Amino acid sequence: MNFPQGKLAIMGGGSWATAIAKILLSTEDSVNWYIRREDRIREFQRLGHNPAYLTSVRFDTNKIHFYSDINDVVRDSEVLVFVTPSPYFKGHMSRLKLKLSDRFIVSAIKGIVPDDNLLMSEYFHRFYKVDEESVCVLAGPCHAEEVAMERLSYLTVGCVNPDNARAFARKMNNSYVKTSVSTDVAGIEFGSVLKNVYAIAAGICNGLNYGDNFQAVLMSNALNEMTRFIDTARPMESRVINDSVYLGDMLVTCYSNFSRNRVFGSMIGKGYSVKAAQLEMEMIAEGYYGTKCMKEINEHYHVDMPILNAMYNILYERIAPQIEIKLLTDSFK
Repeated sequence: MNFPQGKLAIMGGGSWATAIAKILLSTEDSVNWYIRREDRIREFQRLGHNPAYLTSVRFDTNKIHFYSDINDVVRDSEVLVFVTPSPYFKGHMSRLKLKLSDRFIVSAIKGIVPDDNLLMSEYFHRFYKVDEESVCVLAGPCHAEEVAMERLSYLTVGCVNPDNARAFARKMNNSYVKTSVSTDVAGIEFGSVLKNVYAIAAGICNGLNYGDNFQAVLMSNALNEMTRFIDTARPMESRVINDSVYLGDMLVTCYSNFSRNRVFGSMIGKGYSVKAAQLEMEMIAEGYYGTKCMKEINEHYHVDMPILNAMYNILYERIAPQIEIKLLTDSFK
């Protein structure tokens, strides 16, 4: 399937969905937008901005067709840009009664489908019969908050069909967003999941008052760990792990104050329980769920992943962060 020229739909109402809407409306005349809660849609239309996320971004709501029913928006759209947090993805999809095999899918979800432990591209292909050439993935390094401020940002669009990747990339390219394309769909998705896990690790170390010297060593070891896993799970000769979609996305997620995974980790390092940190943040830290998924996936590959294992022990086995991080410091080079 070649990239269609029909209507695009944004599937989700959070900060990253809002940032993507801002970008797309700089190149498109109008978009469809699925936001599950009707009260949010009414407030959005009244205020001219998302009432809950990136409230500084103003929209011309005449260019937006809002939907609260997932079936209606799928029926009226040819390209579906999914931007829901991975833990909520299956809940949204359970309401869908229409097929997706004739739609073009863009996944901007930086997570794995819980329970099934599948990459988003694999899930759409396996359960919705969407052809692999009709699925794109979107990755950073890019924070929604900086898109809101129109700070220069970079995005990579991955698709096994590079022409389709380029077609969607053109729609995301404007004065403050630069785009590139890749055919490494699975590598990009695994990198997007792992960088959130490593951002939690960086946050925990920050909460424990480890300094910049150690953070640099942590990042070096995290990159090596990411490389080992991706090259084992999805070997690809042309992959360059130092490219911005891998290394760059990991660095910005691990270092930026906009990173909710780093913030979540910092709270854990300071003594918060997982539940207390989640309640105080009121936002999803994808890395928490990604840690469990990747731990289970790696049971099939047996890659040496000490940082992932340490995060699992802290978040799910309730081992004290001080103990796990001390073990990591002794193993690092």
